[in-house]
Amino acid sequence: MSNPGTPTFDQLRIFLAVVDSGSFAGAGRQLNRAVSVISYGIANLEAQLGVLLFDREGTKKPRLTTAGEAVLAEARTVAQGIDGLRAKVKGLLDGLEAEVNLAVDVMLPTRRLGEVLRAFRAEFPTVTLRLHVEALGAITSLVLDGKAVLGISGPLAQGVNGIECEAAGSVPMVPVAAPDHPLGRMNPIPPGAGRDHVQLVLSDRSPLTAGRDFAVMSPRTWRLADLGAKHALLREGIGWGNMPLPLIEPDLVVGTLVRLAMPESPGGMYRFGAIWRRDVPPGPAASWLRARFVDVGRADADLDGLGEA
Repeated sequence: MSNPGTPTFDQLRIFLAVVDSGSFAGAGRQLNRAVSVISYGIANLEAQLGVLLFDREGTKKPRLTTAGEAVLAEARTVAQGIDGLRAKVKGLLDGLEAEVNLAVDVMLPTRRLGEVLRAFRAEFPTVTLRLHVEALGAITSLVLDGKAVLGISGPLAQGVNGIECEAAGSVPMVPVAAPDHPLGRMNPIPPGAGRDHVQLVLSDRSPLTAGRDFAVMSPRTWRLADLGAKHALLREGIGWGNMPLPLIEPDLVVGTLVRLAMPESPGGMYRFGAIWRRDVPPGPAASWLRARFVDVGRADADLDGLGEA
């Protein structure tokens, strides 16, 4: 039983060049080397691996053997890995971050987040992204603690010492309930009726704004740390509450939730800000993300005819 040797990356490059160009001469032109050097490199690779990679009998065009076909897939994987490594190191030498930690508010519309991150992946293929999705003051806490270099926060971040903030759009919040909830059956809803029923409220898991209430109208509250759980309980008729309109629009269409025309208008606009620590400015990739979130947020506001306050 024999073990294959370890080929060099240069040998694999020669092998791939022959496959891609279809000939030894074509590989020589592609790599700017003599045909004899290409032939020598392939012979050495075959000797290292202990298998024939090309069938050279009866044809001017080298054909891959069965073993060559098997080696080809692995050689491409190795080459892609080396190319990725070189691109990442080049980015580091040019000042590009190896990783970006991003924290976003759970209220941020998924479509908006997806649009930005798809573009980010295309623009910075070598940069790893770590995404944190939190609520209320938790975004600011992550940025202050250095666990995220950039945050897309709700309005709570404005005025926090040491934090820079740039407006990044908004999302409408609307009061909703299940159609069989008492408020869902009222038309019209009398003033103050919301106070008589349980309001589902998103709570803050961070100490930054612990104990503070936002858009709470009813003295009877159930507090949840997860927006998805709040959404599910609203659909079950457990209570009423404010939700970002893009998230519950499908429910309004099919009737699993109804929008409450409450005289107090407890919803309103939930405004986002791109935030970062004043003493830790974002690097190139994070700065690109910040600018993109700002641009997309403003574009959405313009489409809605809302603008920025």
